[in-house]
This record gives sequence, C-alpha cells and structure tokens, in this order.
Amino acid sequence: MTVRAVRGAVQLDRDESDHMGVRVSGLICAVLRRNRLEPTDLISVWFTATRDLRCDFPAAALRGLGVVDVPLMCAQEMEVEGAMPRVVRILAHVETDLARGEVQHVYLGAATALRKDIAQ
Repeated sequence: MTVRAVRGAVQLDRDESDHMGVRVSGLICAVLRRNRLEPTDLISVWFTATRDLRCDFPAAALRGLGVVDVPLMCAQEMEVEGAMPRVVRILAHVETDLARGEVQHVYLGAATALRKDIAQ
C-alpha cells in the first residue's frame, strides 16, 4: 500500500449545520467511491471552511458516518478577496494501491469552478 492525498471541495447554499452535514458527507462518500476506498483506508483528513461557515465543524459529518478512529482537523480557509463563499475543502491521506495519476480528486457542484482542470 502507498499513502496518497486526495483533495475535494463542495460549496454550501447556506450556513446551517444539517445542510453542512449533508453536503460534506456527500463529498466524503464521493471521494471514497470514486477512488475505490473504504473508511478503513483513511489515515487522516484535514477540513477547511471559509470564514462565512460557522454553524458546525465539517469533521462532524465524517464522525456522523461512523468514522471515529481517524484523526481529523478543521481549520479556517484563507480569506482572499473574490474567493468563492461557503466552501468546505478536504485533504484526505489514504492507503491505496492507486498510482498518483489514478487518484480522483472530487469537486462537487459549484466548487468544480475551483479546479476546472480536474473537474468531473
């Protein structure tokens, strides 16, 4: 097994805990599915959220999926003028047999604009 990093992002419509849980869970599930990963393949996950998201910790969504033994960290995204609002980003370190070029980074909904070069 090799350690790889998988990126992803999703934009929220509003700053509400239930909405964040649904969107972030969807992002995490998409990252796992597209990379043929199981929750046991997760080593650690970094979450960042833009300053306008204060309703909850994005990591709570992963805990809500039953992942309780993986180190998680939440941080605030840099505040850059003109940046997309209400965005949660992830950087997941995983164990996988995928080659670096086979890793599927996942940008959902409006967040595809963040990485048009790899948008699905």
